[in-house]
Amino acid sequence: MLQPRFLMLDRDGVINLDSEAYIKAPEEWTPIPRSLEAIALLTQAGWRIAVATNQAGLARGLFDLATLNRIHARMHDMVQRQGGRIEAVFFCPHRSQDNCACRKPKPGMLLEAADRFGADFSGQAFVGDSLRDLQAASAAHMQPVLVRTGNGMQTLEQASLIPDGTQVYDDLMAFAETLL
Repeated sequence: MLQPRFLMLDRDGVINLDSEAYIKAPEEWTPIPRSLEAIALLTQAGWRIAVATNQAGLARGLFDLATLNRIHARMHDMVQRQGGRIEAVFFCPHRSQDNCACRKPKPGMLLEAADRFGADFSGQAFVGDSLRDLQAASAAHMQPVLVRTGNGMQTLEQASLIPDGTQVYDDLMAFAETLL
């Protein structure tokens, strides 16, 4: 029996346009060109997709959990309209100074996802645009994948800190096309 293929994605900068001021409302959530289509192609090819995202805006009081749920509902709806599916969204509501186990670069969210799916995520890809995404992937024994969207170009400038074996792609679609 074939093992399911899992793919973990960061949200801001990978699926949607990032904002230094945070995405604080559903209407601020704007997909990166071709990202929704990439998720649809992967879903239709049998990949199971989940999202792991740091959301310190919750701890900072910039938005509440109900608003975050509406933002994610918009994301799910837009992905579904393209024929794709995101099975779960894992988020860290803490600030970096809270020193929690879930905030990337720590692997807590990725380990929780593997546990929730009852799967071994070792070697499965985690696609992100920041150094903390790559470090979390590495700590969870996943394949770190960097996209040049979002903060990806700035992350490439930190080449000496990028985990060995990190794969680099222009965007989520370029990565999806390689997988397919």
